[in-house]
Amino acid sequence: MRWADLDLLGHVNNVVYVDYLQEARVDMMRTHGPAAQGALAEGTVVVRHEVSYLAPLTFGFRPVSIECWVTEIRAATFTVAYEIFHDLPGDEGRRVYLRATTVLTPYVFSTESPRRLTELERETLAGFLEPTERVRLPPVRKVRPETASRYPIQVRFSDVDVYGHVNNVKYFEYLQEARIFLNARLWEGLEPVSLVVAQTDVDYRVPILFRPEPYDAWSWVSRVGTRSATIESLIMDGDAVLSRARVAIVFFDQETQRSTAPPAPYLDALRTLLPA
Repeated sequence: MRWADLDLLGHVNNVVYVDYLQEARVDMMRTHGPAAQGALAEGTVVVRHEVSYLAPLTFGFRPVSIECWVTEIRAATFTVAYEIFHDLPGDEGRRVYLRATTVLTPYVFSTESPRRLTELERETLAGFLEPTERVRLPPVRKVRPETASRYPIQVRFSDVDVYGHVNNVKYFEYLQEARIFLNARLWEGLEPVSLVVAQTDVDYRVPILFRPEPYDAWSWVSRVGTRSATIESLIMDGDAVLSRARVAIVFFDQETQRSTAPPAPYLDALRTLLPA
C-alpha cells in the first residue's frame, strides 16, 4: 500500500480497496487457466459490487494478501468473491479487513452489449469455482425522492478506460464525493465527526462516458440508527438511471477505534433527508 491510499483517519480509503480487488481479479484471469490473456481478463464489465468493510487497514510495510475465487457461473454472468487479510503469527489465523463480491459479464464493446460465456471461458472459471449461495440484497429505489440532494459529477479523462467507459472503481470515488458534499451541507456549523464506511453496494446499469457536461448524483438517507446510517444514491443522466448505490456509514471513535453514538443533532439532520 501507499501513503496516498490513506484517508484522514489513517485507514486505507474505502475507494482504494476496490482498486485492490480489480488488480487481484485481473491478475487471476490473466495468469491462470486456459483462457489466460483472453477476454475474461479485459473484455468484461462489472454489473454489481457488494463490499463489506470489516476492520480498518492501516499503513504498514508488510504486504496485505488478497484471495479471490469464483462463486457462481451463469449463462452470461459470473461472480467473483474476495477476502483481504493479513496472516497472523502462530495459530492466530488471519485478520480479515474486507470481504466482497463482484458480478461481471462478458461484453462486446463494438455493439455496447453483453454476451454469453463461451465454453472455454466457462472451463476457465470452473477452475476457480467454490460455489456459494449469494444473499441478494433489496435493490435501491429506482426513483429519487424529493429529499434527494444533487451533486454534479464531472468526468475526467483519466477516469475513462480504454473502451471509453468510466472505470468501475471511479463510481466509488464519485459516490464518496457526493456523500461528503451531502454531509457537509447537513452538518454545517457542527463540530467535525469521524465516519467510516461499513458496506457499499453498487449496481452498474448503463456505462458512464466521457463528455463535457456533468452527470447528476442524487443522494438521500434511507435509514438512521443510533450509531450508523444508510445513504442511497442514483447517478443519472437526465431521467436515465446509470447506477444505483447503497452505502452504510458508521460514526467512529478514533480513541477506542470502535463505533460510537454521535450527538443528537447529527442524527436529527440525517432524518431530514429520509423519504416520506
